[in-house]
Amino acid sequence: MKNIFAILLVILVCNLQAQDRLKLAKLKYDGGGDWYANKTALPNLAEFCNQHLNMNLDEDDESVDVSSPELFLYPYIYMTGHGNVVFTNTDAENLRTYLEAGGFLHIDDNYGLDQFIRLEMKKVFPELEFVELPFDHPIYHQKFDFKDGLPKIHEHDGKPAQGLALIFEGRVVCFYSYESDLGNGWEDQSIHNDPEEKRQQALKIGANLISYAFTQYNN
Repeated sequence: MKNIFAILLVILVCNLQAQDRLKLAKLKYDGGGDWYANKTALPNLAEFCNQHLNMNLDEDDESVDVSSPELFLYPYIYMTGHGNVVFTNTDAENLRTYLEAGGFLHIDDNYGLDQFIRLEMKKVFPELEFVELPFDHPIYHQKFDFKDGLPKIHEHDGKPAQGLALIFEGRVVCFYSYESDLGNGWEDQSIHNDPEEKRQQALKIGANLISYAFTQYNN
């Protein structure tokens, strides 16, 4: 199975390099949770990165199934939702292969995801635990500096925002923005009526995540 995925990886990376514009994608998963939430988030983040990081990202909203070989087309995968998540063994194996090969998963708790995603990510990396990244981690110091770590965008139950991570062989393969709700901050201002300062914080840390993910993918 791993040999098959290795061959697919080579083919799909070649296709990625041939594309005019790199793409971001939202992860589609089973279980009934609203994986499709935050519809304007990725387009707005891509536009922000194009403007401030001189990138050439496609601003269309893409989605990819967790079990699909097309996962390997995307250096950065965004996962969000409020509810249940279920990974099959095939899903977990495909996602692990993608992450081990250099991919990056950003899980963004849209409030209600936490109790499910911790269990499902154990299927992907049973040997790993989520750890809070120190504030001096490179994710917080790319184009934009966040000396206090992950910003708090939306208030739900009074808990502080935490930037959690799964670290595999010294590399952050999964960043989990918990109690922050970055995706809501990325969305059109009219949807959540966030102050512009909060939206800019969300977009800037999002740009840092994109910058980190793409750098790791190319190494």
